[in-house]
Amino acid sequence: MPQTKSALKYLKKSAKKAEKNRLVKTTIKTLVKKSRQAIAKKDDKAQELISSSIKKIDKAMQKGVIKKNTGARRKSRLVKAFNKSKNAK
Repeated sequence: MPQTKSALKYLKKSAKKAEKNRLVKTTIKTLVKKSRQAIAKKDDKAQELISSSIKKIDKAMQKGVIKKNTGARRKSRLVKAFNKSKNAK
């Protein structure tokens, strides 16, 4: 447990930040999962879901929730899967 008042404040602040980051990461995972399922089903909404996933990933990268290369990798794999399924039709 923190001894000083400022350390206690920092603990509270970091807990809030961690919760916020966890929420963003969970949202990204959910969107990517839904996008992949839509791609697998060859659903019409796949394009929409992918664009919203990419938007969310970009925002998380910008805010520093996920690293730049991690975000780029996730976006790349998602678009690659979509293009592969589109060409397979």
